[in-house]
Amino acid sequence: MDDRGEITLQDVWRQGAEKLKAAGVEEAAADAELLLLHLLGIDKAELLRDWRQPWRVTPEREAAWMALLGRRASGEPVQYVVGEQHFYGRKFLVNHGVLIPRPETELLAEAVLAEAERIWPPGSASPGLHVADIGTGSGALGVTLAAERPDWRVTATDLSPEALAVARRNAERIGVIGRMAFVQGDLLEPFLPEANGAHPRLDSIDILVSNPPYIRTGDLPGLQREVRDFEPRLALDGGEDGMAPYRLMAEQLRQMPGLPGLVGWEVGAGQAADVAALLRSAGDWTRIRIVSDYAGIERHVLAIRE
Repeated sequence: MDDRGEITLQDVWRQGAEKLKAAGVEEAAADAELLLLHLLGIDKAELLRDWRQPWRVTPEREAAWMALLGRRASGEPVQYVVGEQHFYGRKFLVNHGVLIPRPETELLAEAVLAEAERIWPPGSASPGLHVADIGTGSGALGVTLAAERPDWRVTATDLSPEALAVARRNAERIGVIGRMAFVQGDLLEPFLPEANGAHPRLDSIDILVSNPPYIRTGDLPGLQREVRDFEPRLALDGGEDGMAPYRLMAEQLRQMPGLPGLVGWEVGAGQAADVAALLRSAGDWTRIRIVSDYAGIERHVLAIRE
């Protein structure tokens, strides 16, 4: 690895960062650090403590380090390489079967929690709320809402059995599995009247959240390689104009005799106004609110019925 007889962990990190940078990785230094922490099984405080300690080289450890760097250099997202991603202060397991949770989706969880507190104030006579997380993926939204509100129940749906398995594992490790159900189905389909009573009806759900696919099919080839080549197309492709999932969910909402008290959907750039219009056509809401993300992009649409 190095011509010198002894190198430090700092040297190992620096060499890894240089390798990733040469491969075109944008966050080379940060990703090299995450990979090193993963390899050593330590946290950042321990790494800084041992920053200048010698690297205890064994053939197996060096091979493992090179393999990790090689995967990231090929374009594979660092979250898939280490198998986890932080979301709302918790570690979520991720693999190639699920979309990697993004920081902007934390804002949807935050907005839903705040609106729910307004609609159902703490201490009110309202019983524990029932949440539907549509297209749950890793379970980031549904598991987070269950963890933040111990009296809430969550039904998480996804078309992908692999995604549901990941979401279930996350619910188990975060300690909310007892208040969650996992159902395979296409968007709101499991909750429709023709579901033969196998699952809760949509009108028995208080809060409905979703981060559906919203990328236009024609835009997929131009996505960043980490997204285009490694994240599941099922979680990305929103149809010709990126709006197909929203139109279908709006139509499914119109089929229900009752509406949730709160609906929160994540949307793509430039889609918020059109999604808000679809929600208006789907029901009689008290108000519709649009939330911008950290970049100022209108990223979430909330429909409230009080």
